[in-house]
Amino acid sequence: MTTVPQIALSSAGETLGQRLHDALAETGFVVVTDHGIDLTRLHNAYATIEAFFALPEDEKMAYVVGRDGQRGYTAFGREHAKDSDAPDLKEFWHVGRDAIAPNVWPERPQAFEAEVQWLYDALDRLGLHLLHALTGPLGVPADTFSKMAEGGNSVLRLLHYPPLKEDADPRSIRAAAHEDINLITLLVSASSAGLELQERDGSWRAIEAPADAVIVDSGDMLARITNDRLPATTHRVVNPEGPNTSRYSMPFFLHPRPDAVLSVFESCRDGSEDPDITAGEFLRQRLEAIGLK
Repeated sequence: MTTVPQIALSSAGETLGQRLHDALAETGFVVVTDHGIDLTRLHNAYATIEAFFALPEDEKMAYVVGRDGQRGYTAFGREHAKDSDAPDLKEFWHVGRDAIAPNVWPERPQAFEAEVQWLYDALDRLGLHLLHALTGPLGVPADTFSKMAEGGNSVLRLLHYPPLKEDADPRSIRAAAHEDINLITLLVSASSAGLELQERDGSWRAIEAPADAVIVDSGDMLARITNDRLPATTHRVVNPEGPNTSRYSMPFFLHPRPDAVLSVFESCRDGSEDPDITAGEFLRQRLEAIGLK
């Protein structure tokens, strides 16, 4: 198990920004505790998504919306990692901002919309707070991320990794090695182990976090605008070695608005930076690469 820096948000105070910056620069991951998210509702949200994924397959398939999977249900085996054609062993549901693309909601379970929308809003607030804390160490104006990401194209992914079947593709794991596309990801601690990060030396290490903590990692968009000062870290979800049971997790991918320009911060320029691109075009290119466009 790798040691991932841990920050208690309630007591971090003025040290939050620098500690967050240093953790993301060193490992690409940080565990946030005492984050203020209502734990009772968090547990209710987990119970609700478990109930949804237990529905019959034909009922879930009624909520497939378009090819890109940015809203509603995406069936098992539909997504694969960039540069891999082996399907990931997962199914998932996406919720986003209605102003960007309308959400769809299942009829069952009845609490689904209320609990999932609450979680989306709670993680959105937390993510923007963490990004704001990074502005000091990065030497950019305090409103940088609010201008870029408030009302952005953020997506909450509700994930179910079913028990492994005997006829599963031997090349496949629950989630193959990848980096996240967005600015930062907030992952509420999953229902079971399996998350691993790739160390800078190429080795793989398991990540464990206290129950109800939020695991934060930096994505490709943050790496791009910081010129890899805060690099995106490769991670994966491996198949279970113990009991062959379902795994559930709920990552929140915090994105900029589609028209926001991903331009390297002046404080991070050294002459090697990538050219400017809009967040919308960057996302489109990456969705094509993972089979969702």
